[in-house]
Amino acid sequence: MAKKNGFKGSAAIGNSGIKKHFGNDELWAPLFELAWNGFDAGASFVAVTVVENEIHGVERVVVLDDGEGIEFATLDHTFGNFNDSSKKANLSLKGQHGRGRLAFHKLCANASWFTRFKSVDAVIEIAEPTIKDFEAWLIEEADQKQEVLTHGHGTLVELTQFTDVLPTQDELREKFAVEFGWYLAVHKEKRLYLNGSAVDVPRHEAFVQAISADDEAFEAQVIRWEQRPTSEKSYLYLLNSSGELVYKVLSSLNQKPNFFTSVCVKSSWADTFSQEQDLFNPEAHTPTSPVWRKFKAQLDRLGQSVYDEFLRFQAEEVVQGYEDEGYFPTYAGLDEAEKAWRHQHTRDLVRNIYIAEPRVFQTASKKQAKLIIRLLDRLAVSNENEALCDVLEGALDLDANSVQDLANQLKNATFENIVASIEILQRRATAVEQLRHVMNVHYRKVLETPDLQKVIESNTWLFGPRYETLGAEEDTFTEIARKMRDEVMARNPVDMDDVDDEEDLPGAKRQTDLFLARKFPSLDSMGNRVFKCIVVEIKRPAISLNKKHLRQLEDYAEIIKRQPQFKSEKMHFELILLGRQISSSDTIITSRLNAHVLRNDPGLVTEDPRMKLYVMNWYTLLDGFELMHGFMLEKLKLKRDDYSAATREELVAELQTEH
Repeated sequence: MAKKNGFKGSAAIGNSGIKKHFGNDELWAPLFELAWNGFDAGASFVAVTVVENEIHGVERVVVLDDGEGIEFATLDHTFGNFNDSSKKANLSLKGQHGRGRLAFHKLCANASWFTRFKSVDAVIEIAEPTIKDFEAWLIEEADQKQEVLTHGHGTLVELTQFTDVLPTQDELREKFAVEFGWYLAVHKEKRLYLNGSAVDVPRHEAFVQAISADDEAFEAQVIRWEQRPTSEKSYLYLLNSSGELVYKVLSSLNQKPNFFTSVCVKSSWADTFSQEQDLFNPEAHTPTSPVWRKFKAQLDRLGQSVYDEFLRFQAEEVVQGYEDEGYFPTYAGLDEAEKAWRHQHTRDLVRNIYIAEPRVFQTASKKQAKLIIRLLDRLAVSNENEALCDVLEGALDLDANSVQDLANQLKNATFENIVASIEILQRRATAVEQLRHVMNVHYRKVLETPDLQKVIESNTWLFGPRYETLGAEEDTFTEIARKMRDEVMARNPVDMDDVDDEEDLPGAKRQTDLFLARKFPSLDSMGNRVFKCIVVEIKRPAISLNKKHLRQLEDYAEIIKRQPQFKSEKMHFELILLGRQISSSDTIITSRLNAHVLRNDPGLVTEDPRMKLYVMNWYTLLDGFELMHGFMLEKLKLKRDDYSAATREELVAELQTEH
């Protein structure tokens, strides 16, 4: 290829100075720069082709555009200027420093530009070792690349002698999509191709709204990106009726954490737009025009609504993540209803604070976030919840709406808690009265396991807060525990020793004992995670508990201790013997209960490091509930219903629902 009218030039900066400017750029950034140069030159499309050799290394990369081309006569002002550009005047241009073309040295040793500008064909070449120098010459049409000739104008850049590797095609496509997505969304007529396939606009949500200001119509579109565009902040783009960009300014949504947007506005009002008025164009529409100000106020409200919805969704995701990671308190010692209310209340509070100021949690470490959540939980239900609102308002610089939302939640916390507690107490007080009536009147008629079995499963709160819910059966554990229990019970059939009144014996023989066994993760007294194994033996109502039944419980405990599968230090047992009453002639159970009274653990008769035995009677449980909640029950003035007319079936059916 003959070099006609060739000349050499140099950028006004040294080789090392040029390379220093690209020190932090990624390896694929040079391809971005060349593609941007094509769009800056007015191209309707840019096509990037990566050509591999036989061993899948990069042999060459071709970047083709159908832009206006590079003017040969002004190369001193384009290739000769670094950090400057002849394309500054056009605000739609991405490249504004005239240096992107030299980024190629990050990837390869040589770059050649085949260009046609107004039917003038030329070639420019630059080598990496002397990157500040360029050589250019005119060429005949026969020497021009066919791809450039096909479009009549444009530029084809060819990169060769690669010194590094590119990402895979799929990875590279994703990076191009993130880099150029905003541009392709704003300029829907533009196309970008990678190895022959169009680069799609990245995943996003678009919110479109028609806005009117002083009878001028604007079509507004807020685009929220899932990933941050690599080279653009959140801008507002104003296009005229022909789709040409006439104004570009940072939007009100800029610098929102993890919230990436492009705002596109199209209107015929922009056909006479000018960034500022002057003597030659006194009627031009400008950013200070009343119409623009009125429109902008409505647009900002649209943008804020999009941001608010995004925050609500993101807050829910973040809070769920905290829950999955165990950041929220466990509320040990509280009953299930109180736990549920406290958990939901703290969850809502954390979500509202995140919505009001996401950076509180975004900048916090895991330990800090956990500490913040647990402090909020304690303060929100204390007498200082109003003070907490004042602290949050002052520290977070909240707007009026956010302050009101938090204030409403915190000030209503106590009231909501009381209401929830009242509802639970009312249901449970009713259950206590019904169960008392069953034990007083119908105890000889409660025959089959299904009667009381479901009653116990639905009202485990009677045993105390730690038995609020025993969960579902764990088949293996339940089967083994039941088999061992049956072994103990087979040695001692029901006889006169089991009852106080001889007339109770026939009923006792017809009834069956009940048995519940559950195994679930829990915490020991030191806060270590263990498996807690609960076994509840509910004696048939006609039986009176005495030393015989206590020995059965102790025999059962001994069998469990001997089983290899139950010898783990991580398995802790609680065996509970429950009956309608303790025999009036028994002294052993009463003595054992008195010996452990200082432990403040109702029903405790034996305590080993991994094994506790309890003996309880129904009336103690029922009276315990009323004593524990007596003050509240008195204040509520709950009406004690008369159940004398109720049948056993009706009472049992009612008790088998959860309270």
